[in-house]
Amino acid sequence: MNVAHEVNLLVEEIQRLGSKNADGQTTVKFGVLFNDDRCANIFEALVGTLKAAKKKKVIDFQGELLLQGVHDNVDIVLLQE
Repeated sequence: MNVAHEVNLLVEEIQRLGSKNADGQTTVKFGVLFNDDRCANIFEALVGTLKAAKKKKVIDFQGELLLQGVHDNVDIVLLQE
């Protein structure tokens, strides 16, 4: 899989599912992203894609790793529109 391509797809999905916060940045809850059928079909390893995007400073979220259920209410913030 091409990591840059996956990160671009992730940005599109965050824009589709997210909403603007007070700072004008697009945010989405991890649970919304994880439980979305379209995202489930696109991303084989969503958590890995999120980690790669965070490393590239495209997104930000609290912690190192997000787990379904435990981190459903964690905001994923899009840093680059």
